Amino acid sequence: MPLLAIGINHKTAPVSVRERVAFAPERLRQALVDLVAAGAARGAAILSTCNRTEVYCDSASAEAEQVCAWLSHWHAIPAQELRPYLYVHPGQEAVRHMLRVASGLDSLVLGEPQILGQVKDAYQSAADAGTLDGELDRLFQHTFAVAKQVRTDTSIGASPVSVAFAAVALARQIFGKLGKRTALLLGAGETIELVARHLREQDIQRLIIANRTLERAHALAAEMGGYAIGLDEIDAHLAEADIVIGSTASPLPLLMRPAVERALKSRRHRPVLMIDIAVPRDIDPAVGTLEDVYLYTVDDLQEIIQENLRSRQAAALQAEAIIAAQVTPCRAGLRAQQANRSIHALRRQSEAVRDELLAKAAARLAAGHDPQAVLEQFAHLLTNKLIHAPSVGLREAGARGDLDTVALIGALYRLDAGPSSSDQSSAA
Repeated sequence: MPLLAIGINHKTAPVSVRERVAFAPERLRQALVDLVAAGAARGAAILSTCNRTEVYCDSASAEAEQVCAWLSHWHAIPAQELRPYLYVHPGQEAVRHMLRVASGLDSLVLGEPQILGQVKDAYQSAADAGTLDGELDRLFQHTFAVAKQVRTDTSIGASPVSVAFAAVALARQIFGKLGKRTALLLGAGETIELVARHLREQDIQRLIIANRTLERAHALAAEMGGYAIGLDEIDAHLAEADIVIGSTASPLPLLMRPAVERALKSRRHRPVLMIDIAVPRDIDPAVGTLEDVYLYTVDDLQEIIQENLRSRQAAALQAEAIIAAQVTPCRAGLRAQQANRSIHALRRQSEAVRDELLAKAAARLAAGHDPQAVLEQFAHLLTNKLIHAPSVGLREAGARGDLDTVALIGALYRLDAGPSSSDQSSAA
């Protein structure tokens, strides 16, 4: 099977590496087109989240090393520096890996539901870029169906465990009740929306939502009872925040040490909890060296998350069983699709031969040749043209003693075993 899944995730690489390999949404289309145009893959899709960057490709014309080399070149990271963090899943393992990813079994938070939406976004991005070929399309469609089955047939998503939940749980551990606290949220995407909901459930006193697109910030703030600002207003409101949680797609940090120092001075050094769950990071790591700042990254939430996973372990075993049962049907379907392509190519080739000979026969009839002679010549030429390729294959295989190929061609053409069939082939 010519499928490959290549990438890094929270298990193989720290956030300092993952942020360098993340794809900015505005460059994703260009990256997909470049990957295919470079000959590194026939079809491709890219999944890029805070916890993983993965390239799924139909690699019939490429090797894994070509895709790895392209990834290194695109992000300007030396191959020898990136390669130790990469994993490569070929063929059936690529199918299994995608099913596990979409079902939340490979996530930092076991069973988290957001990943399926992110996989769907990766599919749509590839479709929009024109890099989604037949094999990948079928793989994604099968993946969506299996992920839905996992959600329906197991309780893997029943407990409120997510990165957003873990971030709010950490805030409660540090501050206790949040009823007198102000939270500044950087971004207005799905993760921040979940954070806002969890904070509201904890009776947060005030929410400030900062986003590049002010309209989106206003919409979320209106829903959550918060206050919306643009990213350029963050410094003006930073001193108000007891909790800062960042999850934007900004390629560069939004909060630098000098701005935080000024905010701390205004706060008279009352402590601030900062949780950076963005990749690339929203908060400069140097901020964490300040005495009154408690800075955590997405990787730091692991311990909190583990404490909330016990209820999902049994469900995960059920999900693994579902996935194990679905890998083979998907693989068989992909192989059948590859066979269908060959069947269509054979039909097109045969029809081209037929049309060519029909045109010649029609021309001879128009010129007054005997219809019976024209038909006999047409039938003779058509037969010879259609059996030419398998006849050549049989002769070449026989000459080199390749009995497996002889048997395969015989099976494909449903030839009778015995001397007569060999004689007929030789006569061709």
